[in-house]
Amino acid sequence: MSEMLPDFIRFGRAICGDLAQAERREWWLGNGLGAYAAGTIAGTLTRRYHGLLIAPVEPPLGRWLVFSKAEATLIDGEREIPLFSNRWGSGALDPVGHLYLESFHLDGRMPVWRYAVGRWIIEQRIWLEPGANTVYVAWRLDAGAATQALELRVRLLVNARDHHGNMAPGGFTPRVGMVGDRLEVVCHDRFTLRLQTADGRLQAAWDWIENFDLPLERERGLPDRDAHLWVGDALLTLRPGQWSGITASLHETASADMEAALCRFLDRERGLLAGARPALGGSPPAWIEQLSLAADSFLFARPLPDLPDGESVIAGYPWFGDWGRDTMIALPGLTLATGRLDSARRILLTFARFVDQGMLPNVFPGAGETPAYNTVDAGLWYFEAWRAYLETSHDKAALAEVFPVLAEMIDWHVRGTRYRIGRDSADGLLYAGEPGVQLTWMDAKAGDWVVTPRIGKPVEINALWYNALMIMAEFAERLGRSPQIYSALAAQARQGFQRFIRPDGAGLYDVLDGPTGDDPSTRPNQLFAVSLPHSPLDADRQRTLVEVCGRELLTSYGVRSLTADHPHYHPTYLGGVWERDGGYHQGAVWGWLLGHYALAEYRVYGDAEAAQNRLQPIRDHLLDAGLGTVSEIFDGVSPHLPRGTPAQAWSVACALEAWQRLEQLK
Repeated sequence: MSEMLPDFIRFGRAICGDLAQAERREWWLGNGLGAYAAGTIAGTLTRRYHGLLIAPVEPPLGRWLVFSKAEATLIDGEREIPLFSNRWGSGALDPVGHLYLESFHLDGRMPVWRYAVGRWIIEQRIWLEPGANTVYVAWRLDAGAATQALELRVRLLVNARDHHGNMAPGGFTPRVGMVGDRLEVVCHDRFTLRLQTADGRLQAAWDWIENFDLPLERERGLPDRDAHLWVGDALLTLRPGQWSGITASLHETASADMEAALCRFLDRERGLLAGARPALGGSPPAWIEQLSLAADSFLFARPLPDLPDGESVIAGYPWFGDWGRDTMIALPGLTLATGRLDSARRILLTFARFVDQGMLPNVFPGAGETPAYNTVDAGLWYFEAWRAYLETSHDKAALAEVFPVLAEMIDWHVRGTRYRIGRDSADGLLYAGEPGVQLTWMDAKAGDWVVTPRIGKPVEINALWYNALMIMAEFAERLGRSPQIYSALAAQARQGFQRFIRPDGAGLYDVLDGPTGDDPSTRPNQLFAVSLPHSPLDADRQRTLVEVCGRELLTSYGVRSLTADHPHYHPTYLGGVWERDGGYHQGAVWGWLLGHYALAEYRVYGDAEAAQNRLQPIRDHLLDAGLGTVSEIFDGVSPHLPRGTPAQAWSVACALEAWQRLEQLK
């Protein structure tokens, strides 16, 4: 019998039939090429990013919504039963097919709906073909509930817009028509969407369906109406125990064999788990297995001219691309904790091609674009990513290849690079920043307003700097080279780091030598002085720091970005762009920091099981918001509602990395 996939993410009528609960829970799928599919349990579109195929029409990450919805109606003689729901700008909800939902669950990452209509049970599944811009939408009649075939009419809605945008009726005019038994939607010079059926037939149509309501975009202060083009219907025969459905693809050769495609997807899910289990201790709990599958959704191919198998990390779904900082922070959890050493190596070597003046790009360039290097920490996290990779792989050949790149990065930081980033010879610490530029991970900017500029010597930057210098000393020794230059720089940086210690015993300063002096704000950035492998603090200072962060900043799902008693504190992350950006790092809870808190707590108290239990609330969160994955941020106040992206790479990765490392220490 095939090995079971985790399926603890499961809901019955109490959730499925309650619109508010069914809409706040979203499913997300990726295909390894940057494409994705997403929606709600209820089947309503609540974001402009929801759809069945959002694909990189302009590679690598120029993603467009191309296939919006497949609206199924069950035909029972003269009776028609809609198995879908829609929200309209008028406020109406029509139809209300979610009321027929008996259950919803994830089979691995695959969303599965079961509709109960009288004595009939209809199961629906959606999945993406790994490594292809192809989506499958399949239905079958439960073999135990019926002996006769039924008919299903599926209305096909398409689009041709950037996934960050909205569409108005008439906004595009594709050529729509039948080519053999396929329905083709041709957007000249852009893409051709090819639709075909299994156990059915297609017929073309043309009509604009407008005024779809997008409540989550309205909540974000963004346009909240959308329109989609109805291009045809699929007329399917539902037979007991047999799959029928629709294949929609941007490729010429996509197969319409539902059963084979379903098996390919599920077999790959099982293979990913089989590869991850040894790295996760052999028999990890189901929620950790679910996280290991979620990790795969963020990895995608980014071929380069001299590295055709290049790979990178999507920072978060739906609106982020690949970021240097996020990629390096997430790499150990997404790849090493899941047994994917080859992916880790490809990502590290991909980014090595873009090192410039000692820095990694903040935002990875799109086709024909110039990389943006406005980050002081992406390059420093690169050293830690290499350390973690080499600790796991013992890949000395890769170290020898990259060592000159890493050595040059240190040299640039010593003598100075962009944005006044450079070492202060007086105390050995790194200084960074100039007006109008955001360089640390607290990088919110609205117009010309840099919300948290942090110009000076940020605490986490110097914890990372010390960690990088110690790593380079170890790397030099491993290659038979002298570590003296790195050891000397590290010694001075460690001594200089003591300046961060606040005399009142309340942890560390957040920034030293800023335009207005030293910043005593209590923020989570100080945690890295304990959670990173090399700490510049003694044991007593480490304990004090963890106690302060635990008392002032820790929550169930992550760590607050600012204490609640600070005058700039924002308890919730709501409103338009300016309001949200103003609170992004001013009180919002960040999920990725929970793993670092757990590692810091273990370092101080030595109890691996207690530290690992800090991660347990993430299990509960997998049943909310982005199902089976972890949100970007949460409100600073209880109940800490999820906000930001519903699927964030470093939130998943840091929980996985911390769980794995602590499991090894138990």
